[in-house]
Amino acid sequence: MPFEEILDNGIIKLKDNSYVKIIKVIPINFNLKSNLEKEAILNSYKIFLKTCNFDIQILIQSNKEDLSKHISKVKEKTKDEKENIKLLSDNYIKFIQEMNIDKKSSSKNFYILVKEFQENKKQKNNYNAEKIIFDKLKDKYFNIKECLSRCGNIVIDISEKNQVEKILYSFFNSRKNLIEM
Repeated sequence: MPFEEILDNGIIKLKDNSYVKIIKVIPINFNLKSNLEKEAILNSYKIFLKTCNFDIQILIQSNKEDLSKHISKVKEKTKDEKENIKLLSDNYIKFIQEMNIDKKSSSKNFYILVKEFQENKKQKNNYNAEKIIFDKLKDKYFNIKECLSRCGNIVIDISEKNQVEKILYSFFNSRKNLIEM
C-alpha cells in the first residue's frame, strides 16, 4: 500500500512522509438549474479554481445500483392490495428493472484529496511539525468547503479513521467487486 498509516483524525500518512486529507463532495444536479443559476454556479466554480492555489485530486467512484431492496419493499407493501394495484406495482417493478439494465444505473461518490508535504523530513515524528501540517490541511478543507458550498454542493470532512478505511477499501477493492458481479 502507498500509505504508512491512517491517523485517528482521518488524515493519511504516506510513506514519503506527506499527508493526505479526503473530502467528500455531494454535488448538485446542474441540469435542473435555470440558466441564471447555472451562470452563478459556474462563476462560483471559477472562484473555487482560482482560490485553490494548491494541488487537488478529484476522484469519482461509480457503484452499480442494487435495486433488490427497493423491489422487495414494493412487493411487500402491495402484497395485500387489490389486483389493479398489484398489476401497477408489477409494471413498475418491470419498468425499473428494464431501466436499470438499459441505463446501467449507478450512484456516484465524489472525493477531493489534498496533500501536504512535510518540509523537514528529519523531523519525522515531531508533534509540532505534524500539527502544522494538520492545520494546513484543515485550512485547505475550509477553503474548498467555502468555495464549493457557494456552488450549492455539500462538502463533508472525512475526519474519522474508520470512514477513511471504508473509502480506501472501496477504492482498492473495486476491481474485485466488479469481477464478483
